[in-house]
Amino acid sequence: MSARLSEAPQESPGGTPLSFVRAVERLLRPFVRAMIAHGLTYTQLIVQLKRMYVEVAEREFTIEGRRQTDSRITLLTAVHRKDVKRLRGAQRQPFAAPTRLSLHGEMIALWRGDPQFLDADGKPRALPRQAPDGGPSFDTLVERVSKDIRGRVVLDEWLRLGLARLEGELVTLNAAAFVPQDGFDDLAYYFGRNLHDHIAAAEHNLSRRGAPFLERSAYYDRLTPESVAALRARAEALGTEALLALNREALRLAGEDKDKPGADRRINFGVYFFAAPEEPERR
Repeated sequence: MSARLSEAPQESPGGTPLSFVRAVERLLRPFVRAMIAHGLTYTQLIVQLKRMYVEVAEREFTIEGRRQTDSRITLLTAVHRKDVKRLRGAQRQPFAAPTRLSLHGEMIALWRGDPQFLDADGKPRALPRQAPDGGPSFDTLVERVSKDIRGRVVLDEWLRLGLARLEGELVTLNAAAFVPQDGFDDLAYYFGRNLHDHIAAAEHNLSRRGAPFLERSAYYDRLTPESVAALRARAEALGTEALLALNREALRLAGEDKDKPGADRRINFGVYFFAAPEEPERR
């Protein structure tokens, strides 16, 4: 190990490790780009940041046996005590998937993971719209998730969204489902959920709290556009294979766990691929 690696981290004027400041600056860049593109101004962001600093400090930086006070939250966050008092009592809108999106996701997960709806190769089988004998059908798939919605209504919507196609009386799942093709609210939900969980896993590992979460990537530069296209196709194939395998296992375990005490945990496993021209070093 070199002497440089064994040295204490450099600090910014505020006492925060400079390496962390630079890392945060790096990850903020695409967030700021998205916020500008969709009209979230600096002034609006500051309001949200202030509330979030107070909320996280109140919930996650407590001292055992001691009451969390406004003064201590001000000490931790530098948010004015008057604002802390106001924000601690404010109501917050829950972050939840749109109902329609949640139902679609459950149905697709079931079709991709339940042996009843898979063929001999473990792939989603083409389903008859209805099955008089009570066997696997599109209607029974919908009914497994919700008895309040008719299969015909769901099928019409899936055909419109391109999630499925109808060949005679057989319904086939689109291999690319489920990636929202339209509807900004759907895209924004996944933006918030998936990036939150990815950053939360990385933050957990950075803070060294317990066993690390899986959070790995393969990084290469000096590639031609042709090589990037080949790697992108390969990544999509491998990623889809991994997601389908985990979905089958998670669906089985969720069915076994649903009535057990302590079944209050969630997981999120994802893949991503990104490519862009190399950027010059910013000084």
